Formats: sequence, structure tokens, C-alpha cells
Amino acid sequence: MEIIDAIILGIVQGLTEFLPVSSSGHLELGKAILGDNSIPQESLLFNVVVHFATAISTMIVFRKDIFEITKGILKFQWNEEMQFLAKIIVSMIPAVFIGYNYESELAELFGGNILLVGFMLLITAFLLFLADRAKYTDKKVGFKNALIIGFAQAVAMLPGISRSGATISTSVLIGIDKAKAARFSFLMVVPLIFGKIAKDILSGELTYESSNFTILSTGFIAAFVSGLFACTLMIKLVKKSKLTYFSIYCIVIGLIAITYASMN
Repeated sequence: MEIIDAIILGIVQGLTEFLPVSSSGHLELGKAILGDNSIPQESLLFNVVVHFATAISTMIVFRKDIFEITKGILKFQWNEEMQFLAKIIVSMIPAVFIGYNYESELAELFGGNILLVGFMLLITAFLLFLADRAKYTDKKVGFKNALIIGFAQAVAMLPGISRSGATISTSVLIGIDKAKAARFSFLMVVPLIFGKIAKDILSGELTYESSNFTILSTGFIAAFVSGLFACTLMIKLVKKSKLTYFSIYCIVIGLIAITYASMN
């Protein structure tokens, strides 16, 4: 992988982690277009690094929320902050179960299956189209809703299904306020990312060579900066019901991916 490839893939990860267009799907498309021939261990390490970058960018954007939640948790009371943490944990259950029990099956779907990515992007487009037409409410995320949103997050483990698109759309469709839906969607993924990173490190599957440092650091910076921009932008767009634009984008990219896969 060259430095320019690392920059492109880092930007793709940073933007698509938050914008509802599927980061995993775009990374697969990006690797196919750029001809990424890196060995699986190197590719995995790069993915870990750029996902870590977007997790950090999330924490910076929501630093005030995280500070208030942490302060409330340290009171060791069943207050609003502790309940929010409990909802985050509940939302993680489906993804953790699927990831733990079907990790190898999921990994096989990330081997450049561009046709699958294309069809999943069309599903993402449909979800975004429906969500943009949901009625306004001021409903908060409850425990039952947190589990439903968690199932949407688990489905988004498929390449081409946008995690933010699936979770925010599901939240809005079950009546959650759009701003609260975006906040919950972005915060719920942070512990999952750190958990996945810890698992990959402890598994011993990651390999590192000093020659990779420049590429990895370049990818990290690109993902971090673009992630800050995309996260802030997405919060504003959700509030203004501008998801239809991303729906159209997903349709176009999905059709391009299907055509590309059919011709190769």
C-alpha cells in the first residue's frame, strides 16, 4: 500500500464512518479500485488504525457528553447518565453476539465481494429514504429501543450496510428524536470499536513492521481529520432531514458497484 492509497482510504473511512453511506462497503470498493494487494494481516492492521482514528474523533466531537456521562457514572447512582450507559451496553449485545459467534463467516464477506456491497448499499438507500419521511418527535431512547437499534447495528456488520445509516434510520422509524438518534448512534459504537481493537491485538493476528509506520500514521491522520468533519456535519444534516441526498448517493454507488462486479 502506498502513502497516497493510505490517505485516500483514511479519508474514505473517516467520512463514511459517520455519513450514512457504509464505511466498510466503501473501503472494499476503494481497495478493489486501488488494487490493494496487501496481505490480510497488513490490511487488518490498517483497518484497526483507521477505525481507532474515527473512534477518537467521535470522542472529541462528543467530549462534553462523554464528560457528563462519566461524571454521572462516578456518582454510582441509577441516574440518567448510568441509565444511558446501560442502554449503550444493551445496544451492544446483538453485535457482540454476532461478532463472537460468526466472526469467520463475516470475514469471508470482506474479500472483495463487490456485488454484495452493491446490493447492501441499495438497502441502505431504502432505509435512509424512509427515515427522512418520519414524523418529528421528541421521544428519547428507551431500553427496548436500544436493543432494537442494537439489532440494526448488528445487521450493519455486512459490507455495504451503513452502520450510522441503519442505526439512525431505525431510531427515527421507531419514533426517536432525530438529534437524540444521532447522538446515541455515534456514542454506541465507541466501546465496540475499542473492544474490537483490543480483541485483534490480543489475538496476535496483527503484524507490524517499522516500514509500515508512515503509511499507518498517514491513514490515521486522514481518517481522524475527515472523521471530525463528517461527524459534525452528520449531526446537522440529521436534524434538518437531509438524508434523502445520501439515499440517492447510495443508489448511484450501489448500481456502479453491481455493474463493476458484473463486468469483472
